Amino acid sequence: MTAGPESSRPLLAIDDQLIDAEIDSAPQPRVVTPPGAAARLLLGASLVLIAFNLRPVFSSASALLPEIAQTFSLSATGIGLLTTLPVVCLGAFSPLAPWLAQKIGTERTLLGVLALLMLGTALRSFSSVPLLFLGTALAGACIAVGNVLLPGLVKRDFPDKAALMTGCYTMALCAGAAAAAGLTLPIEHLLNGSAPAALGAWALPVFVVLLLWLPQTLSLRRRPKHAGFRVEGLLRDPLAWQVTLFMGFQSALAYSVFGWLVPILRERGLDGITAGAIVSVSVMVQAGACLVIPHIAVRRPDQRAVVVILLSAAVIALLGLLFAPLSMVWIWAVLQGVGQGGLIAVAMTIIVLRSPDAHVAAHLSGMAQCVGYLLAAVGPLIVGLLHSWTGSFAASAFLFILLGLGAGTAGWGAGRSVHVKARTIERQVQPAP
Repeated sequence: MTAGPESSRPLLAIDDQLIDAEIDSAPQPRVVTPPGAAARLLLGASLVLIAFNLRPVFSSASALLPEIAQTFSLSATGIGLLTTLPVVCLGAFSPLAPWLAQKIGTERTLLGVLALLMLGTALRSFSSVPLLFLGTALAGACIAVGNVLLPGLVKRDFPDKAALMTGCYTMALCAGAAAAAGLTLPIEHLLNGSAPAALGAWALPVFVVLLLWLPQTLSLRRRPKHAGFRVEGLLRDPLAWQVTLFMGFQSALAYSVFGWLVPILRERGLDGITAGAIVSVSVMVQAGACLVIPHIAVRRPDQRAVVVILLSAAVIALLGLLFAPLSMVWIWAVLQGVGQGGLIAVAMTIIVLRSPDAHVAAHLSGMAQCVGYLLAAVGPLIVGLLHSWTGSFAASAFLFILLGLGAGTAGWGAGRSVHVKARTIERQVQPAP
């Protein structure tokens, strides 16, 4: 089966298929009274600010890994586990998002996400190893749920501005990561060299968004329940597993960068603030790539060539950051941002293009995020273990090459212009007596 007209549509067509996490419980579109201009502006700003807060947990810890290791007396293995833990939570807790949305609604679920994300981030401000890991795990679980819910909420409430809001949402994700990478070390200096306090400081922007989101949530009524759908055949489909493995391998590469690029650059002789600034610029370039690359990918007969080019750029740039003269570090950082940001965007685009309908896309997205992020957690963990065993990040080059080959193999299959062989079946609901 060919991909049909989806493969030749512009990006807006992809945005039109973004999935509300409540879709299985509400196949009929709900009728919503359009909010006023001011309320709509507040809603849009809130969603963008929520997205901003879904990445600082990763890059703030990365910026302070040497200080964290010293303050908490963590071994290299302990540091590796700390960088891996939130990525594991991304995979482990993402399946909860649709269930929570069906039970209490997307908006109320996001309210709980913000409250617990603030708590988890604040727990990292105490000089306690158990609280450090507990806070990181709690924050990672909240981010997992937010990752799944937010794109569908953007699509549902801004159907006429889906492309614009999706672009703003993606850029906010990258801006949050970039801000934490570049500002955490200066914040630590302002707080008298307290690494825990600098980690906990990122609870403040979450609190601000919580105050914005609270009145918008409490005024909502619960959505009525409808008959739902189930999807059959997805787990038995080879193409679905290729999409999932591509998501996993490229995410392993991405979270290795989020978790370890600042320490890699600091070990090479750069000061912490400069290393954080370089990673910050690289992540912001990822935001630009996320906006541009999907437009290119959807206009191709398939996405295989795009996958290979982006993977080559990302892996070669990482090798350059590891071994090339430091005089070229900014060039490699920009190239890595283009490659890595493009890979993230293509992975999400492929989920839609390989799906025959919106329900299959919702379940394929859940499969790719759950299994893919669990696989992705292996990347930063192995980087930490290799550094512990060898005393250097040089051995990570072999891991980056292997991850690139894995992503390339899976992406070559996932990039073909075909659909997964899964089908949507309507659940039969007994009428009320």
